[in-house]
Amino acid sequence: MTVCIKKSTAVGTVAAPPSKSMAHRMLICAGLAAGESRISGISGGEDIAATIDCLRALGVDITVCGDVATVHGINLENAAPTVPLCCRESGSTLRFLVPPALLCGRKVHFVGSETLLSRPLSVYETLCAERGMTFAQSEKGLTVCGKLTAGEFRVPGNISSQFISGLLFTLPLLSGDSVIRITSPVESRSYIDLTVAALAAFGVTAQWADERTITVAGGQRYHAHDAAVEGDYSGAAFFEALNVLGGRVTVTGLSADSLQGDRVYARHFDSLKKGTPAIHLADCPDLGPVLFAVAAARFGGVFTGTRRLKIKESDRAAAMAEELQKCGVAVTVYEDSAVVFPKELHPPTEPLCGHNDHRIVMALAVLLTVLGGEITGAEAVAKSFPDFFERLSALGVEVVKQ
Repeated sequence: MTVCIKKSTAVGTVAAPPSKSMAHRMLICAGLAAGESRISGISGGEDIAATIDCLRALGVDITVCGDVATVHGINLENAAPTVPLCCRESGSTLRFLVPPALLCGRKVHFVGSETLLSRPLSVYETLCAERGMTFAQSEKGLTVCGKLTAGEFRVPGNISSQFISGLLFTLPLLSGDSVIRITSPVESRSYIDLTVAALAAFGVTAQWADERTITVAGGQRYHAHDAAVEGDYSGAAFFEALNVLGGRVTVTGLSADSLQGDRVYARHFDSLKKGTPAIHLADCPDLGPVLFAVAAARFGGVFTGTRRLKIKESDRAAAMAEELQKCGVAVTVYEDSAVVFPKELHPPTEPLCGHNDHRIVMALAVLLTVLGGEITGAEAVAKSFPDFFERLSALGVEVVKQ
């Protein structure tokens, strides 16, 4: 799909989308809890659909009506999946569900897009090798088999917090106590804290013993729970960015005391309005594309901690550099940093490309409200925010789908 965006000033009020991060976590906790849980605020994005499909494949009964999922959880020790777990392009789905799949002791096969299966899974490969479990990965999918047991787990903190979250879902159900030792500085700790909060909502505890150690008591059980998914700061950032570019937009539905790491966008936008700041992205990599776009429209910026942007749906720093160049902005990308140089923007000389990445598409859409232009591959927003363009249009931005 190609989207044409006319130069427009966004004005109005928009509700933040539900937090994809929390929706994944609540659905998994509900799937592990005996009894019926109702989770409201479930979005229609592809990633959440992938988690629902995979839980169903494991035997969890889930029905969705509107934005409410009714979940009847099961004991995954009794799971016997007969079909592959299709993760589509959702890294959260795959990394969160590998450890729970190791509760049943049977072969569980995961499939997904080529891009997904190329993303790092070495943490689980090492874990399975150390414990004599099967981990077989190919271009066609991943097969795991074995029975996870309690103990000490050593996990690097600078690859993805999703591996730690995957273990946190599972370790409380084991018969013995466990400890997760994080062997390098923790990046994106806020996402781990979101997992701990989701566990607590369903009656399960995990505790930070120190900055790199999490203790998990075994023999716990999840309890069915009705919960509402809070608003998503990473999705809201695209609408708040419009205010930096001259819009007058109010975003509702955000929790002021949220644990989401992406809530820092307000501080970063403020610094981008004032000058050419240095911004560290290691704890908020999902904000990278929109921050690059705002920097291009203002006074530039220096971004550090960008290494993980390479292993998202696209190489996000490189993708933004390529597209911003079409608008007259130079971006230099290094191994773990990037510089957006301040320069006068012009409308793109050719259609911008979405790089099959929902956050790239949305970031470019924000930028085009001040320039006008086209984005090809705009359908990628369906991954997390399928009604993004409808909400943008409701704010007075002229959007034409082709």
